[in-house]
This record gives sequence, C-alpha cells and structure tokens, in this order.
Amino acid sequence: MIGHTLGLYISRRFLKSVLGVVAVLFALIFVLDFVETMRRASDITGVGPGTIALISLFRTPSVAEQTLPFAVLFGAIGCFIALSRRLELIVARAAGVSVWQFLMPPVLLAALLGILAAIAFNPLSADLKARCDALEATVFNSSSANVATGSERWIRQRSIDGQAVIRAASSLEGGLTLTGVTIFTFDNDGRFQERIEAHTARLQNGSWALDDVRVLRPETQPAAYDSYVLATNLTAAQVLQTFTSPDTVSFWRLPSAIALATAAGLDTNEYRLHYQTLLARPALLVAMVLIAATVSLRFVRFGGLGFMVLGGVGAGFVLYVATKIAEDLGAAGLVNTSAAAWSPAIVSMLIGFTILLNQEDG
Repeated sequence: MIGHTLGLYISRRFLKSVLGVVAVLFALIFVLDFVETMRRASDITGVGPGTIALISLFRTPSVAEQTLPFAVLFGAIGCFIALSRRLELIVARAAGVSVWQFLMPPVLLAALLGILAAIAFNPLSADLKARCDALEATVFNSSSANVATGSERWIRQRSIDGQAVIRAASSLEGGLTLTGVTIFTFDNDGRFQERIEAHTARLQNGSWALDDVRVLRPETQPAAYDSYVLATNLTAAQVLQTFTSPDTVSFWRLPSAIALATAAGLDTNEYRLHYQTLLARPALLVAMVLIAATVSLRFVRFGGLGFMVLGGVGAGFVLYVATKIAEDLGAAGLVNTSAAAWSPAIVSMLIGFTILLNQEDG
C-alpha cells in the first residue's frame, strides 16, 4: 500500500486542483448566466442588477453540478501533469510505488466527491433551482410582454367542458400554480372553441382558477375577466409530475416522487434516469480520474504535453456525447434507465483500466 504521508500529499494536490477547476467553472457559469439574464430583462422596468444576480446565483449550482465530471477530469490532468513536471511522480515510481498505488488516493477522493455530490450538493442545487424558477417567474411574468423563461410546459386535459391544451411559461409550487398561461379549449368532437390567456392559474379541486384573463373566441370580440374557472380532471400528483423538472427534485425526494408518479400512472423515465445518474456519479468521477491518468502520467521531458492535454479534452468530449446519447435514449424509454445511466461510467472505467494496464504493465 502507498505510504500515509505520500497518500495525503497526493490527495491534497488532487483535491486542490479539482476544487480550483470547480471554482473557475462556477464563476464562469455565473458570469455568463448573469449577462444573458440581464439581456433578457433589459426591457422590464423595476428589475435591478441585484435581482438578476440572485437569479443567476440560484441557478449556477444546478449547472455547475452537471460540469462536475469535467472538473474532476481537468483537475486530475492538472494534478498529474504538475506532479510529473516537478519529478515527484518519477521519484515515487523509483521508490517502488506503482501507478495503481499512486492512483488510489485520487480514485477514492473522486468516489467520495461523487457520493457527496449526490447526497449533499444535489439537494442544495435542487432547492436553489426551484427558488430560481419561482423568482424568475415572478420577475419575467410580471411584465405584460411575458418574456419566456425557456421552461415552457404543456399539458393536455379532458373534463366535463371538453378537451383543453394548457401551456405555461413557468410554474410555482411544483406546478400547482402556473404563470403566463395560454389554454386552447375544444369540444368533445375536437372542434376549437376558444383561446384563454391568463396571468396565473391555480389548481383547485376539479378546476383551474384563472386570474387576469382574456378570452378569444372565433368571430367575436376578445373578452376580459378578472377571474375565470375552467374545469379539469387533473390531480395534484399529475400536475406535479408534468410541471416539475427532475433537476428541481432532490436526491432524497426522488424515490417518493417516482412512487407517486407511478401510482398516478404517469411516465417516470426522466425521474428514474435522474436518480440512476446521481447513483452512478461516483463511478463516473472515478472513470474521469482513470481517463486523466491515461493521458497525463507520461514523463513530461519526453515532450508532447500539448497532445496529452488535448487527448484528455477529446476523451472528455467523447464521454460527454456518449453520456448524453445514453440519457436521451433512457428518457425516451428506448433503453432501460439504469443501463443508460451506468453504462457510460462503466465502459469508461474499463477503457481506462485497459489503457493503463497496457501502458504500465504491458
């Protein structure tokens, strides 16, 4: 086994490098999101930079969570290259430390970071994302222009009044309150009846209570109402499932959300995929460490440092594309959600082990 002192030293260097990359990515994401949100809010009066900064700050952890595998990849590459440049890796190998002993501290730390990301950071980012959505809905939907937030949701219902298709620019309280609402109603034979536009819609027992409403019917003048009631057959569980994004549900609440949606007979693929992705996060981070080792453990005096870094970036990009394809297949129900979440991490680990075995022991 690797010595205690050397193990702690490598662990500190690895953790410092990864956290440095995380901090840089966090700041970069916040700045870019702040600029984009300021652009979108430029036509809305009464919205100051402080509110926009708060929206971006609440959203940044959710986006940063998705970049964590790349932070581990680039942090590991930086750590290993730095150790090679200072000849510390060469001295360790000369003292009889194998690459597997050398990689043990980073691998264990990566697995621990993956566990903490799932059980601690994810609940925080999910809560902040929900607050971001609520604040963003209040800011953008307070304007008559009803600037779209990019989180539009659609739901179809059938009731005693006929059929209806509901579009909401955003949602609050897990979808029980909708903002920026547009409803297209049809009779039982599928013929269009009217278009209803409302500032907000709140789900009640068997109906939607609409506020600040404008109703448009064919061949008639638009009519305005302070309040309006539309019958619905939707339950709170069904609306919650439809309008709640998986990234606003924390790791600890996902099993109950899946059970609730299953009991309601709704599609749970996105929630199951998100849950399995969080469970597979430690394995994915370990795979990133192994991939980083395959491209950065070479003695730097042999040259080719730029190609090593480029190789790591390329490997990360390929893994990202493979992960996204697997997630899309899982969300669409074409592949089992567990296989879609775990296969990229497992395959990447096997590839990393194979390359390292060939480089070090082949």
